[in-house]
Amino acid sequence: MSKSNHWTSLIGDLPDSYRETLLGASLSRQFARLPLWLSHPSNIGGFYGLLIAIALLLPYRFGLENSDGWFADWTLHCALLVIACFFLGICSTLITAISGRFPVAPARLILYPMPFIGLALLSIDRTDIVSIYPFISWTLIMLPGPLYVHLSWAPRWRLLCMLDDGKNPFEGVNLGFEGRDEFEQSSMDTEIESVIDDFESSEE
Repeated sequence: MSKSNHWTSLIGDLPDSYRETLLGASLSRQFARLPLWLSHPSNIGGFYGLLIAIALLLPYRFGLENSDGWFADWTLHCALLVIACFFLGICSTLITAISGRFPVAPARLILYPMPFIGLALLSIDRTDIVSIYPFISWTLIMLPGPLYVHLSWAPRWRLLCMLDDGKNPFEGVNLGFEGRDEFEQSSMDTEIESVIDDFESSEE
């Protein structure tokens, strides 16, 4: 059995509260299925930049401004988007490693529609229907991906790496379960330590 399969079974043996912190919502769970080297925050950021660049094909192709050189403009902006999102992912990884903070759930109702709104505004601006200040469109397009990576995925990836290395990422950390008594919290800590020990022994 591969190491990734061991890692998956390890997650399944954890208490629900820890598993929810490690895996998060549906989007993070999809990224968690990938190998850790592939799901690095910089790669996830670069992937977001690539998706946005692909979505910009139609506005650039059919926009009235510089229609003759649209492909050269799109290629340049595509490269800049991917590189910028990749670099921001690296910055988020470093900041998270230094701060050691835990993941925060972003406001999905606000964050998820933002790139679609930004793309619509950019399309309107490039077809000269209404003149819209470009900063607004590009902010709405660019912000959601790097913000999600910084708030949610980079801290979660750090915890998964610690768990994969046989470390307890929740040691000495209170996840907000103030209502639990000391015996119950101690039992949860003992359980995760035993799971990690089983994982280490299976790797030998």
